[in-house]
Amino acid sequence: MAQATYLYAIAIGSNRPHGRFGAPARVVEAAIARLDQDFGLFDASPIVLNTAHGGAGRDFANAVALIESDVEPPETLSRLKALEREFGRRGGRRWGPRVLDLDIALWSGGNFRSRKLTIPHPRLSSRSFVLQPLAAIAPGWRIGGLNLRHLAHRLARRPQRG
Repeated sequence: MAQATYLYAIAIGSNRPHGRFGAPARVVEAAIARLDQDFGLFDASPIVLNTAHGGAGRDFANAVALIESDVEPPETLSRLKALEREFGRRGGRRWGPRVLDLDIALWSGGNFRSRKLTIPHPRLSSRSFVLQPLAAIAPGWRIGGLNLRHLAHRLARRPQRG
């Protein structure tokens, strides 16, 4: 029996330059290329530049990649965290600057919850830097009865704080 293939939406962010890849947008490009090599890239959004929130300091380059994988979410998360470390990510402040941040936003297997991982990502519907790029490449993907296009439109209409 063939093993199931899942589609994962991976949120990608960087706000620190990398010695080999350069500026954050180039780090995101390199990460997309590695996701293609390690998993199989189904699609990727354009890279967008966003203002930093919290204590992150520098502005971010963000994108979303849709990857195909035959492994369950805990193993996928483990592989993503290993890739972050390979790119030079070190532990530190929760909202601090980072060379590379990879998060599972959604997967085709529906809801998933463990001690270390919740899918859909708990803050997906409030993060325009993830929701907008994701809606650009998977507008019909549904979360809780609403498609991503609708959620992105709803978020864009909210008054901006700051």
